[in-house]
Amino acid sequence: MSLVLINFYRFVALSDCDRWQQRLQDRCAALGLRGTILLAPEGINASLVGDAEAIGQFLEELQQHPSFANLNLKTAVVTDWPFARLKVKVKPEIVTLGHPELNPAERTGTLVAPQDWNQLLEDPEIVLIDVRNHFEIALGSFPQAVDPQTDRFRDFPTFVQEQLLPQQPAKVAMFCTGGIRCEKASAYLLEQGIETVYQLEGGILNYLEAIAPEDNRWQGDCFVFDERIAVDRQLQTPQHHLCEVCGQPVVAATCSHCQDAAQADSSPR
Repeated sequence: MSLVLINFYRFVALSDCDRWQQRLQDRCAALGLRGTILLAPEGINASLVGDAEAIGQFLEELQQHPSFANLNLKTAVVTDWPFARLKVKVKPEIVTLGHPELNPAERTGTLVAPQDWNQLLEDPEIVLIDVRNHFEIALGSFPQAVDPQTDRFRDFPTFVQEQLLPQQPAKVAMFCTGGIRCEKASAYLLEQGIETVYQLEGGILNYLEAIAPEDNRWQGDCFVFDERIAVDRQLQTPQHHLCEVCGQPVVAATCSHCQDAAQADSSPR
């Protein structure tokens, strides 16, 4: 079966999230779509899958509304359902940093196109930060990128306060999977007084799609939040699984640490 997977977001003021929740729930269900839509006063964030006609119809209808006319949208063709069901939720934030007062719709870092990203990284004053969580970074990243060692995105401000700000960086460049976390993180850095902040436009996935293999500086695989688990430099799906014990991506059923722990727990006492 050939299905279309879409990921999209937009930071935009939404004052009627509850009404949109019911409306989107009903329409997606009628079209047979699966996935997750998050709504918050700051905007919309969604990952949905369905047949091409249904996805196309949904996007056409959604983007007729001014609030959703300029979505940050990515599409991919998949052969199986990466989501088991449909969920439409209202949250305080569409990506949880723990700072709902930020307004990325008004002020974020400077977008850098994938074609200009490699050149930017040649700047010796740049501090390059991978905004993703540590378990994602373990699969792959750009060389020399700082790993903030976060378990969840809302830990990022602690990294900024305790490690980044004391360095007084002149310039910061950041990247994430699809761009949404960088929108929020760059808004936070600007609020904290870092004047020059860059972010990779469209995130890692956009870079992998746009840059030829011989110029591609990405190393390893890129974790994605669906049943594909990860994609490689060619956006193909490598053989990764989620550890049955801790839920982190591995190439076997469990990671070596959890496997050892499980064996110890099952040993005779």
